[in-house]
Amino acid sequence: MNMMNFTRVALKNLFSKPVTRPYPAQPRDYPARTRGQVAIDMDACILCGMCMRKCPAGAIQVDRAARTWSIERFGCIQCNSCVESCPKKCLHMEQSYPQPDAHKRVDTVEKPPEPPKEPPATAAKSE
Repeated sequence: MNMMNFTRVALKNLFSKPVTRPYPAQPRDYPARTRGQVAIDMDACILCGMCMRKCPAGAIQVDRAARTWSIERFGCIQCNSCVESCPKKCLHMEQSYPQPDAHKRVDTVEKPPEPPKEPPATAAKSE
């Protein structure tokens, strides 16, 4: 009787569609509600540190002196708190997850230096 059950299951699996998808060949389509990972538009960021203070996991570090924004990808819990609290809306959630890695890594983004402001042109003196 046990052999008959096995044969029935084997034949059913042999002629049915696969349950899984071919991973490397077919990338996953994430639904719209997927949070994914945090991304930043560094040009709009003012380095206020609000995202760092609101992060419950402590995964975000902002250094105003060095003009850097860092995130520990495997420490982030994708709660969306930093995105909601950003006053300039420079943070957003991408619909992808961090790639698997053997070591924890910290992604650091450096804000480009601002170009020096030129002094206003003075009007030529008329004599």
